[in-house]
This record gives sequence, structure tokens and C-alpha cells, in this order.
Amino acid sequence: MDKEWHSKTGEQTLNELNVNIRGLTTHEAQKRLNQYGPNELRKEKGRSALKILASQFTDVLMVILLFAMALSAGVGIYQNSMTEIFGAVLILAIVIASALLGFTQEYRSEKAVEALKKMAAPTAGVLRDGKEVRIPAREIVPGDILMLYAGDKVSADGRLIETFTMKNDEAALTGESSPVNKFTESMPVETQLNDRKNMVYTGSVVCYGRGRAVVTSSGMDTEFGKIAQLVQTDLQEPTPLQKRLASVGKWVGIFALIISLSVLFIGVFVAKFPLMEMVLWAISLSVAAVPEVLPAIVTGALGIGMYRMAKSSVIVKRLPAVEALGSTSVICSDKTGTLTKGEMTVRGIYVNEQAVHVTGIGYTPEGEFQNEDNEVTLDESLKELLRISVLCNDSGLEQDTQTGKWIIKGDPTEGALVVAAQKAGIIKDDLDIEMSRVGEVPFSSERKRMTTIHIKNG
Repeated sequence: MDKEWHSKTGEQTLNELNVNIRGLTTHEAQKRLNQYGPNELRKEKGRSALKILASQFTDVLMVILLFAMALSAGVGIYQNSMTEIFGAVLILAIVIASALLGFTQEYRSEKAVEALKKMAAPTAGVLRDGKEVRIPAREIVPGDILMLYAGDKVSADGRLIETFTMKNDEAALTGESSPVNKFTESMPVETQLNDRKNMVYTGSVVCYGRGRAVVTSSGMDTEFGKIAQLVQTDLQEPTPLQKRLASVGKWVGIFALIISLSVLFIGVFVAKFPLMEMVLWAISLSVAAVPEVLPAIVTGALGIGMYRMAKSSVIVKRLPAVEALGSTSVICSDKTGTLTKGEMTVRGIYVNEQAVHVTGIGYTPEGEFQNEDNEVTLDESLKELLRISVLCNDSGLEQDTQTGKWIIKGDPTEGALVVAAQKAGIIKDDLDIEMSRVGEVPFSSERKRMTTIHIKNG
């Protein structure tokens, strides 16, 4: 449903989607769910395990190896030669090892799109029958009114109809490392995707403020769904290495055939050797001409590259694609932070006329506070400043129970303050219980600050 929603007013968007500010009724939502389907990334039917395994034997060199193996085995059986039979077994072992390595790597990559599915929010807040409810994200449909708060992950693409100092982290989609200020005013039709500040997109995170958005597209029709579609598209353009190996395999086969036939012809018609003896000689020559270990070396090298890419969370659909990336000589990137981790870290604090250096990087709450003499320091002035930075803060620090990785829920800058405080033993959740927030003045460009009011419980 690509209708340039960013160029329309909020009222026009509601009218075209046939919904009002109170949201959809339960009946209408079910009707639209049947019409548009669930809000989830559909996995295109990929190759079966059998097809992936079979594809490992279609390379020219692999075919030549299999042919050489058959000839070697035939000669060994005919001559009752264990040397020839051992050679055939050795070639077979190389072929199987190469095929299994390629199969293992490509079978794993077929499931790579599941990583994108995990980025979708499991539940979302919407208006149904005029009431705010939480529903499974897969049940969101175009026309739903999304209720978005700081820390929420956006579950579908939508046009904002109401915002309150709202900022979104859209790094997963656009590569922009800084949170984007959101508003509701319409924008010119030609506005590029990363500049559409009146839209929210699947996979992005609300890191500050709150807002409401009417869903304009869901599932595979979202911008994130389009990325998943591209990931699942298996382009069959051969890589430079594949082209070179195919050429090598073709010419090796041609030369081996020419030389073997020449030896057979000369031996039988010129030197007058027995026909069967010369046939065996010709077969032996053709087998010897085949580079048995080349496919294993190539597959092994590509497998190592694919493994390293996978450790860096890079999706590689086919094994030879690793070589295509290795052939890249120029990478063009913009200056927005696409190549950054999108993390902020407090490295220095100036308090009570003293500069304090903070050790540790990232969101792991491990580090020390050192003065100018590199001595560990943590006086009351510093602790009080850290407590204030945590109280006047809408982000949170969580540890993934499966991976053990520390993640920030909310704005990265505010999250860095929470991490710094936890390095000093000040836990945000505990402090929030101890000091309840009773008032708030949101950040504004005029005041250039955020203010919160707290009372001590008990």
C-alpha cells in the first residue's frame, strides 16, 4: 500500500484508510486481517536440504572428479589393482568432504532470514473499539492506531497523527546513528525515506517521548518486509570465482580428453600396442589430469570466510558469494554512522571542579571512575550527579538472558548515563522504586533541558 503517505495530512490518511481517531472495531480489524494477512515476515519457500546437497555436485570440476572417480574405480576393478581402487576412494572422499562443507554452510544460510523475524515486536498497543489494548503484533492491520511510548519497538509502518517530543532510533532501517525527531506535518512527495519524519517504520524503536500512528502497511508490504524480500531473493549471477573455476574445469576436461584420445590413437595405430592396454593408459591419463584437491581447497577457503561472516551477523545465502565480497575493491558509504555500532559511552565527567575519567566501553556496566592521578574515586558529589542523571532519564538497561549481552531500551545517550551510574552501583530500577516521579517537563529546543520532580517513598 505505497501511496506516499508522508505527503498526506493525518486527516487525509485516516479518511483513505477508512478509520477514525478511536481506531478500528474488533469486527473490522478481523475483516482486514483476513484481507491483508498477518503482520509478519513471510519466509519464501527455499531450497530443500536435498536440493542444496544436490547443487554441490553440479560444479564443472565436481562433475569431472566424479567422472574420474568412476574411471579410476573401473580400471582398478578390471586390473584388480588396489592402487587404482584406493585412488577412486580418495577422490570420492574429497568430493564428499567438499559437498558436505558446502551443504552445511548453505543450509544454515537458508535460515538467515529468521534473524529479521526476531526484530519484530511480539506485542503492540493499539486502539480497538476506542480502548487501548495490547495485541500480538501479527494481528496488526492497516488502519490500526498504534500507541507508541519510549522504549517501544514499532510493529508496522505508519503515518504519525500525534507526537509529544518523540524521537525514534531508525538505525536498523536507514543506518542513521542518531535518534530522529518526529512530527505530524505533511512533507513533499519527493522526500526520501530516511527524511520522512512524519512516518514510523517496522523495527525502529521509540527512544524518547510518545505518539500515535495510523498503520499504513503491514507484513511484507513494510519497508522492513521489502528488505526481507531482497534477502530471500536468490540471484543466480555467478561470482568471479565461479566463472574462473567453470573455465578452468572446462579447459581441463577438454585438454584431458584431447591428450587421452591422442595417446590412444598413437598407441593403437602407430606403436601397435594392444587396444585394451591403450584404453587403460588413456583413462589413467585423464584421471591424472584432474586436480582432485582444487574443489576441496576452494570450498574450505570459502567455508572459513562464510563462518567468519556469520560470526559478524552477516547473511550469506550461497557459499561462492563470500568470494564476490572478497573481490570488492571499493566500498561507498555515507557519513551517517552506517558502519558504527550505535552505542554511546560516558568517558569523562566534570563534577565539583574535578575531571573524572570513566573506564569501560559499550553498554556493559563494568568500569571504574579515576581522577587525574589515575586513582579510583567515587565521592558523594559524583554519586549525587549519577543519581540525578538516572532519575531524569527515560531509558533502561537490560541483560539478554540468552546471550548475556547488555542492551539499552530507549535513547542511547540517556542509556549511556544509566550504564555509567550502574558502574557506580546505582541501579535505575531500584532508584525508581525509592524515588517516585510525580512531575515532568519534557525536553524542548527552547529550554534545552528535561526536568523531572520526584518524592522519596516511605
